[in-house]
Amino acid sequence: MNRTLAVPFFTPGVRVLAAIAAAGLAALVVRFTLGIGAVSNLDDQYPWGIWIAIDVATGVALAAGGFTTAFLAHVLHWEKFHSVVRPALMTAMLGYTFVALGVVVDLGRYYVMWHIALPSMWQGNSALFEVGMCVMIYLTVLYIEFLPIAVERFKGRVSFPRRLAGLNRPAEALLRGLDATLGRVMTFFIIAGVVLSCAHQSSLGTLMVIAPTKLHPLWHTTVLPLQFLLSAFAVGLAMVIFEGYLAARSLRHPFDLKVMSALGRMIPFLLTIYLAAKLIDMVNRSTYRYLDDLTLQSVTWLVEVVAGVVAPAVILMSHRLRRRAGWLFGASALVVGGVVLNRLNVFVIGYQPPFADRPYVPAWPEVLITLGMVSLLVIVYRLFVFVFPVVPEQGGARHA
Repeated sequence: MNRTLAVPFFTPGVRVLAAIAAAGLAALVVRFTLGIGAVSNLDDQYPWGIWIAIDVATGVALAAGGFTTAFLAHVLHWEKFHSVVRPALMTAMLGYTFVALGVVVDLGRYYVMWHIALPSMWQGNSALFEVGMCVMIYLTVLYIEFLPIAVERFKGRVSFPRRLAGLNRPAEALLRGLDATLGRVMTFFIIAGVVLSCAHQSSLGTLMVIAPTKLHPLWHTTVLPLQFLLSAFAVGLAMVIFEGYLAARSLRHPFDLKVMSALGRMIPFLLTIYLAAKLIDMVNRSTYRYLDDLTLQSVTWLVEVVAGVVAPAVILMSHRLRRRAGWLFGASALVVGGVVLNRLNVFVIGYQPPFADRPYVPAWPEVLITLGMVSLLVIVYRLFVFVFPVVPEQGGARHA
C-alpha cells in the first residue's frame, strides 16, 4: 500500500461505512433473489425511483470532474491543474463503475443487459440507447486513462511467489510496453472522453423530454439536455473541490488551496450560464406562474436554484471568501447539493404519472441499498488512494 499516507486504512468512520455497506449488500441479496418488488415501491406507474435519480443520474453528474479537469489540463494545457486530474479521474472511474452497478440493480431483467452490445439489438432512435452506449464506452475509456497510474504503481515491483515466478518477466515486459505506448495514444482517449461525456450528460435530460405529460412544467423543457450538460460542467469542478477537501481532511495531506481556488473562480461563470438557461426558458414558457403554488415541486425548485446556484455563485465571486478553505468547500457542497436536488426533482419529485393512484415514496430497502452503494464507493476510493499513486506528493504534484 501507499506508505506516504500517515493514516491507517481502518478508522471509526470507515468501520461505520463498512457496516452500512454490508447492510446494503444484504438488501441486494434480497433484491436479486426475491425480485425488485420485494425491496422497492416501484411499479408500472413509477418504473424508476431513487436508484435512477441518485445512483445513476446524480452519479453521472457528480463524476463529471474527470472530463472537466482532463479538458483543462490536457486539452487547454493549463499546467497548474495537473495535480487534480488523477484524483478526479479516479473519482470518475469509480463513480461510473457504481453507476453501471446501479443500472443493474434497477433493471428488472438485469440478466439481459448484455444485449446492448449486440448490433442486432441496437435502436438508434432511443435516447436511452445513446446513454447506455456512451456510458459503456466512456467507462472503458476511463479505465484506459487510469492505466498509466496502475503501470506506475507496479512497474519494477512485480514479484510473484515461487510457483508463479515465471510470470515476473512477462508481466514486467507488459508493463514496460504499456508505459511506452499509452503516452502516445492518451490524447485520443482524453478527447474521446470529453466528447462521450458531453453526449451522455445531455442525453440524460433527453430521457425526460419525451415524457411531456409526466414531468412537471417547471422542469419539462426541450432544452433540458442543455441544462443537464451545463450543470454537469459546474458540478464537475465543484465535486473536485468537494472531494479534494474531504480527502485532505481524512488522509491528512495538504489541501492545495491555490489550485482549488482557481477552479472555484470558474464555477460562478458556469453557474451563471446555467441559471440564465433556466430563467430564459422559464420566461419563454411562462412557467414562473407555478412558483406561486407553494407545492412541493415549486418549493424544491426554489431551493434548487437559490441554494444550489445563486448562493454558491455569490460566495465564489468573492476573492476573499474563495481563498478560505471552509468557504470554498461550503460553496462547492452547495453546488453538489443543488445538482443532486435537480436530478431528484426531474426524476422523482417532478415526475407525476397522469394515472397514478398514489405518490412514490422509496421503501426503506431502496434507501438502504443506495446508502450501502455510496458507502462502498467511499471505501473503494480510500482503498485506491492507499494502493495507487493518486494523492499529490507533499512538496510537489504528480502529473497525470
